[in-house]
Amino acid sequence: MKTNIVNILLLFLIISISASAQNDKERVTIKNDSTETFYYMVEGDSIPREFINLEEVVLLNKLKFNNKKDRIRYLILRRKTRKVYPYAKLAAERLITMTERLKTIEKKSLRRKYTKRIQKYIEGEFSEKLKKLTRTEGQILVKLIHRQTGRTAFELVKELRTGWRAFWYNSTAKLFDISIKEEYKPFDEKEDYLIEDILERSFQAEILERQAPAFPINYLDLSSHWSNKTE
Repeated sequence: MKTNIVNILLLFLIISISASAQNDKERVTIKNDSTETFYYMVEGDSIPREFINLEEVVLLNKLKFNNKKDRIRYLILRRKTRKVYPYAKLAAERLITMTERLKTIEKKSLRRKYTKRIQKYIEGEFSEKLKKLTRTEGQILVKLIHRQTGRTAFELVKELRTGWRAFWYNSTAKLFDISIKEEYKPFDEKEDYLIEDILERSFQAEILERQAPAFPINYLDLSSHWSNKTE
């Protein structure tokens, strides 16, 4: 039975899968009349700047739990989220790569050959790791795939395979209480909000590598939304 779960999760990744550089900054001084002003020169830019744009930093509130049980649930969810997030991130990266690559391949036979090559690579690389996922970890992975790609696992199967196969895999997944149609809705679902909180804290602690979601998620608005609900 568990082999079927692995096959489902592998399918998600296979379908999803089927530069940034930091500039050095140099400070220079430009004198204007009797006032000394500091300017910054950014490599590749000929215009001096009085300030440097920095990435926005979100200040996180200290976690508060109503009871010990809620705290334990959060810690379990954190462990599972951190475990499966890298797979969802990889799916988004490979989906972009595959989509761009397929645009350059005109012949259907070559497109199929390319997709099969990616499939074999993923099966060899991740099958053993995915076998260790539990049912709840698999469902979290489905949600995070939607967060990172903007499409549900069902939509990915239907788009890149057939509608019948999408229906079949969704029906099979239901046997294990996993829905591949599940969407990531942090403003509607409390668990999804907690997952987003876990991700943001893990990004800032550099435990996970940040990857922007496929759709906008304002963490401050999200926190305020749930804070008002609990008041």
